[in-house]
Amino acid sequence: MKKFFVIFTAVLMSACASTAGVTRVSSGTQIDLSGYWNDTDVRIICRSLIDSCLNSPRVDQAIRARGTRTPVVIIGRFRNDSDEHIDTEIITSMMRTTIINSGKLEFVAGGETRDAIRAEREDQLSYASEDTASSLANETGADFMLTGSVKTIVDREGNQTVRTYFVTAELINIETNTILWTDQNSEIKKVIVRPRNRL
Repeated sequence: MKKFFVIFTAVLMSACASTAGVTRVSSGTQIDLSGYWNDTDVRIICRSLIDSCLNSPRVDQAIRARGTRTPVVIIGRFRNDSDEHIDTEIITSMMRTTIINSGKLEFVAGGETRDAIRAEREDQLSYASEDTASSLANETGADFMLTGSVKTIVDREGNQTVRTYFVTAELINIETNTILWTDQNSEIKKVIVRPRNRL
């Protein structure tokens, strides 16, 4: 019985000591644990693509062509064509925030957010006072659509893997279907060495 008690106590203490350790770090700290897509990659990609878009001569020309009216953008499909899970909404959200804050372009809501807003307007027509209800058919039409994709090339040999990411973004004129701006970033390249399996 005494031996059982000693073993039980040892197991219990071991379980208590195996809680996760958490260390807070700066949000800009580069941490690569698995070799897969992470927050550092998002920052590098977005900084590059945003700078390219905002400094594009063709984008500047399109802005000047509209006179005092700021051109309006809607976010279209930003595909994840890579071999891993990548939340492309983080990319488009960072791009949208920075571009809006630049004052050069405006964005309108799209997708599920737009559907929810339209449903709210419909609801207001039935339940809100006439003075406060939002009008139908008064949306701001978008001039351009921001689309893009994330792709990967994976080269593997033995316990080593090289992962290269290709992130492309495009700004397309909705009326004419012409591509106003496009760029690709392939700066993210990682060599991952896994421990060899022991026999």
